[in-house]
Amino acid sequence: MKIKEVIIRHLKMRLKNPFSTSFGTFHDKEFLLLEVKEEKGTIGWGESVAFDAPWYTEETLKTNWHMLEDFIIPLLLNKEIHHPDNITDLLKGIRKNNMAKSAIEGAIWDIYTQQTNQSLAQALGGKKDKIEVGISIGIQETIEKQIEVVDRAIKDGYKRIKVKIKPGRDIEIIRSLREHFPDVPLMADANSAYSLKDVKLLKQLDEFNLTMIEQPLAYDDIIDHAKLQKQIKTPICLDESINSLEDAKKAIELGSCGVINIKIGRVGGITEAKKIHDYCEEKNIPVWCGGMLESGIGRAHNIALTSLSNFVMPGDTAGSNHYWEQDIINPEVVVEDGCILVPQKVGIGYEPNIDIINQYTIATKIYR
Repeated sequence: MKIKEVIIRHLKMRLKNPFSTSFGTFHDKEFLLLEVKEEKGTIGWGESVAFDAPWYTEETLKTNWHMLEDFIIPLLLNKEIHHPDNITDLLKGIRKNNMAKSAIEGAIWDIYTQQTNQSLAQALGGKKDKIEVGISIGIQETIEKQIEVVDRAIKDGYKRIKVKIKPGRDIEIIRSLREHFPDVPLMADANSAYSLKDVKLLKQLDEFNLTMIEQPLAYDDIIDHAKLQKQIKTPICLDESINSLEDAKKAIELGSCGVINIKIGRVGGITEAKKIHDYCEEKNIPVWCGGMLESGIGRAHNIALTSLSNFVMPGDTAGSNHYWEQDIINPEVVVEDGCILVPQKVGIGYEPNIDIINQYTIATKIYR
């Protein structure tokens, strides 16, 4: 294929409920949506998951637009692309900026699957016709509210509950949740809010039979996580520390984690995500797919990826109606009994709703 046109849209979508983490509280999700057209007219869609400020990684919506406009799109326009896996080599001269790379790579995967008459899950080698999903729940104003939100999620059928924690809002919350929900698969996500000085506190989590604690220490660390894992029984899951296959290999060799969270945007695209999945499967390290408050386009890519065999833990791919009054795809992503059916249609399996996309769009630019 040859890429002939790229349209970048800046969207702003209001969340149904504020989402609080150790980084701060989100009321809206701003993101870039990419519409990529190849020479025969096939259109693919991709989504940048970068936030509007550098809380999660150094990337932001504006830096992604800059990288796409000034470097990535010029490198890909009118180039012969035989397979989406080629994108990694074509962009290897650009260091990091994984979320910007992932946004356009996802659209190219969409085009490729349409051209080859496959679903995205099928093209990736997915083995499942449905995926189990969990839910990520932000820090609530009170423990009572936290219990109420978790109770609603369990009644909605979600297979795993992830709750955000931070210093001062941790042990008491987890203890209360475990008392109310003794058997539910429960995990804590710290988003790098702790250090090795907090080992004594983190050891307390061992009594609550958590499936894992996610990224308790620094976002770029694998050494201290290895030290911590030796001192606690709860499996550590690495998130922000894993930005490539090489990061995964080093973390596993050092014993820094027992689980890895794979996020397509964080690792630079679907191709790299699949490589990490395959390596973890070889090393008997379970993986799951994390969420970044994606719209339906990014959510569709996550669903396809999660159909791979080593995604053995429910991911964060909640239904559209958990986050949005109206998503930008038809049909919306629906969770039934804690599961999402993996689309069998050609492409990503969902149709972009142009009218709704336009409603949320606050800026657009076309590149040819």
